[in-house]
Amino acid sequence: MRKFLWAVPAMLLWSGAACAQKDLGNGVELNVGDALMRVEFVKNDIVRLRYTEADKVVDVDNEICVKREPVKVKVKRADTQDEVVMRSDSLVVRIDKRTGAVSYFDRKGACLLREDAARPHEGETVKVEKVTFDESTRRTVKTADGDKEVMDVLKRELVSSSWKWKLHLSFKENEALYGLGGYMEDYMNLRGKKVYMCQHNLKEMVPVLNSTGGWGLLLNAGSNMVLNDVNDSSYVEIGAAPQLDYYFMKGYCMDATVKNYRWLTGDVPMMPLYLFGYTQSKERYVSSAELIGTLKRFRESHIPIDMIVQDWNYWEPGSWGHMKMNERDYPDKKALTDAIHGMNAKLMISIWPSMSNSPQEKDFQQRGLMLPGTNVYDAFSEKGRDLYWEYANNEFFKNGFDAWWCDSSEPLDADWGNRGAAYTWDSHAERYELCSKRLADALGQERSQLYSLYHSKGIYEHQRAATDDKRVVNLTRSSYAGQQRFGTVVWNGDTHASWDAFKQMIPAGLNFMSTGCPYWTVDVGAFFVKKGWAWFYIGDYDKGVEDMGFRELYVRMLQYATFLPMMRSHGTDTPREPWRFGGEDSPFYQTILDYIHLRYSLLPYTYSLAGDVTFNGGTMARPLAFDYAHDENVLDLKGEFMLGKSLLVAPVTKPMYYDKNSAQLTGVDKRWDVYLPKGKKWFDFYDNTLHEGGQTVTVDAPLERIPVFVPAGSIIPTCAEKIEYAALYEDVPWEIKVYPGADAEFTVYQDEGDGYDYEEGERSTFKLIWNDKKQTLTLMARQGDYEPDNDMRMRVVLPDGRKADVVYSGKKKTVKF
Repeated sequence: MRKFLWAVPAMLLWSGAACAQKDLGNGVELNVGDALMRVEFVKNDIVRLRYTEADKVVDVDNEICVKREPVKVKVKRADTQDEVVMRSDSLVVRIDKRTGAVSYFDRKGACLLREDAARPHEGETVKVEKVTFDESTRRTVKTADGDKEVMDVLKRELVSSSWKWKLHLSFKENEALYGLGGYMEDYMNLRGKKVYMCQHNLKEMVPVLNSTGGWGLLLNAGSNMVLNDVNDSSYVEIGAAPQLDYYFMKGYCMDATVKNYRWLTGDVPMMPLYLFGYTQSKERYVSSAELIGTLKRFRESHIPIDMIVQDWNYWEPGSWGHMKMNERDYPDKKALTDAIHGMNAKLMISIWPSMSNSPQEKDFQQRGLMLPGTNVYDAFSEKGRDLYWEYANNEFFKNGFDAWWCDSSEPLDADWGNRGAAYTWDSHAERYELCSKRLADALGQERSQLYSLYHSKGIYEHQRAATDDKRVVNLTRSSYAGQQRFGTVVWNGDTHASWDAFKQMIPAGLNFMSTGCPYWTVDVGAFFVKKGWAWFYIGDYDKGVEDMGFRELYVRMLQYATFLPMMRSHGTDTPREPWRFGGEDSPFYQTILDYIHLRYSLLPYTYSLAGDVTFNGGTMARPLAFDYAHDENVLDLKGEFMLGKSLLVAPVTKPMYYDKNSAQLTGVDKRWDVYLPKGKKWFDFYDNTLHEGGQTVTVDAPLERIPVFVPAGSIIPTCAEKIEYAALYEDVPWEIKVYPGADAEFTVYQDEGDGYDYEEGERSTFKLIWNDKKQTLTLMARQGDYEPDNDMRMRVVLPDGRKADVVYSGKKKTVKF
C-alpha cells in the first residue's frame, strides 16, 4: 500500500485588532488579531509579506527563490497612530495596525498597489489527508498522453492541517495585469478575468503577476491557485500553504519587474545558438535511418535546420517510458548522433517521468522512488533525481544526444481522456478541480504544482556536473516560478488545429513570458490535426497535409513561430517536413522556406536578444504593453507582439484562401489590420513604407507574408547571405538595418554559441549607435574576451536606399551618411 497527503476544508481565520510590534531593522513583525504578520524589505524595491496563524513565520524551501546573502536595506520608520510606515530609497510601505492591510507607494507618494482595506488576508484551515493506495488494483491505462499506471484509493485519513488563503487586493482602474503562466483561454489583459491556475497539458502555471502600474507579485507557494477579478471582488486564492507568503516587486516598467523577479528566483542561462535556428519534429520518426534520411534531405534541399527530434515510443513495445532505445530500429546510438553532428545539426530526445513494464520501473520501485499511486518517479527526492539522470545519461547523453524533451512534466492529468459531451475545451473550473485533486493525491497539496520545477532542476544540475561543453536545453510542458534558471523552454501543450486555437496561442504565450520565464514555443501546425475520441482531439483537418485549409493554417503558424524564441514544427496525424506542403512551385512550400530563411537572417538580432535575457534580465517576445504601456489601445491587444524592441509582429489568424476540406474561399480580403502604438513612427519591414503611430493601418497580408513593423529609431543586425545552420552566422557578411527618425542604440552579443565558457568571461558585446541629427552610425569598440575568427564584413542600409560597407575589427568606427 502507498500513502500520501492532501487537503480538505474546515474553519476560518481573518485579521483583527493589532497588538505588539517587533522591529526587524529591514522590516516589522506585528500581531493582527490572532495572526502574526511579518513585512520586510528584501532589497530596496522588493518587499516580502508573510502572514500566519502560527506563533512564527517560516522559511519554506520550495526551490522557487534562490538563496542569497541578506541585503542590508536602509529603512526609515515613521509610524502614526494608525499605521506602520516604512520607507526605503525606492519604496514606501504602509501597514494598517488594525486590519494589517498593506499599501505600496513609490517614493513620490503615488500608490502602486493596495491590499483590501477592510479584510486583506483571509485564511481557511484545510485538513490534510493521508491517502492510501491499493497496490492490488495497479493497472495500466492507455491514454492520449501515453500509458499511465493507476491504483484505486484504499482509504483516506485526516492527519493534520494546512491553510487555504485569500489575498484581497485593490487594483487601479486603468492598469493592466499579465502573467500567471500560459493558458489556452483567450486572455491577454487579466483584468476582469477569473484564472484557474494548475499544471495541465494545456496550462503552464507560473504564479507571478506583472502590472503596467509599476509592480509585480510573486506568490511563494506550491499549490493550485485562482486569480479572481470579477463581480467587484479582486483576490488571489492559494489552495494550501502554511502561511500567506508573497513578494511585492516594484518596477518602473514591466521589464524592471522582470529583473526583480529574476533577482529573487535566478537568472536565465544562455541558450545555445542552434536553438535560435529551426527545429524539425513530428510524432514520430521511427528509426535512426529515418532521422538521418530526413536530415539529409534538408541538407540536399538547402533548407536551413539546426535540430531534429526523436519523439516517444523508441523503447521496446509495452515498456512505456523506458530510457532504452530498441536495437532493431536504433542499432547504434553513437553512430546516430555522429551522423547528425556530421551534417551540422543536433538531436533532441523525448524522455518521460513515467515508466512501466521495464527494468527501469522496477529499479525505481524497489528503491522507493516512485510517487504514490502512480508510475511517475519522485523528482522531489534527490536520490530520485540522481537515478533518473543515471538512466538518461547512460543511454543518451554519453552517446552524444544534445537536448532534452521532458514531456508530461505536470506529471499527471485527471481529464486526458473522454469525459463526455458536456466536458469541453472551455470547462475551466471543472478541469481545475479535477487536476488539482489528482496532483494533490500523488504529490501532496502544498507542493502539488512543483513537480516540473524539481524535474528540471535534476536535469540541469546533473548535466552541468557532467560537462561544461554543452548548454542545457530542456523543452518541457509545465513550468513554475524559478524554472527559468534550469535551461527550460516551455511549449503550450497538445493543442488542436483550428484558427480559434491558433488565436489563443498568442496571448497565452505572451502572458507566460510576462512572468519572467522567457523561453516559450508552440507546435507549429498544432498537435492534433484530425478529430478523435476525446474532448481535446478536435482538429479541423481530417485529411491532414493533403487539405489546403491545413496547409494555409500551418504556414500562418510557422510565420508566427519565426518570431518566437524557439521555432519548432511538431504534431501528430500528418507529416510536417517542408516538402510535404507541395513542390517548388507551391506557394505553401515556398513561403515555408522563405520564413525559415528569414529566421536565420535574424540570428544576429535574436542571439543578441538572448544575451540581453541572460545578462540584463530582458524578455525577447513580449506584449506591446512592455514598451507602450502609456497607450491604452495596446493593453488588451491579443494579436500583436514585440520581438525585442524593434519588431512588431501581427500574425494572420483567419483563413484567406481555403476552408477545411480544401474548400476554396472567395471574396476574402487579403489585407490585415494592425494597430501601431502612439509616440512612434513605424516602418513596414518589407517595403519601408512609413506610417504614423496611434492608428490602425490596413496592410497587404497575402499568404507570402504576415505584417511586421519597425519603430523609427531602431537598429536590426541581420545576415546578408543565406545560411543553412546557425553556426555560420558570423562567417557571412551582416546587413545592419538602420531605421532613422530618432536616435537608436543596439547591443550586439557574441560568444562561442555553446558551452559555458561565457560564464568565465568568454563573451563580448559591441554597441551600434545611430545619431539621427548627424546621420551617423558608430560601431563602438568590442568589450569582452570573445573575438570572432575573422573581421566582420558589414553593410549599413537605410530605408531610402543609402548604404555603406564597413569592415569591423573590434575597434570603434563611425559611418557618415
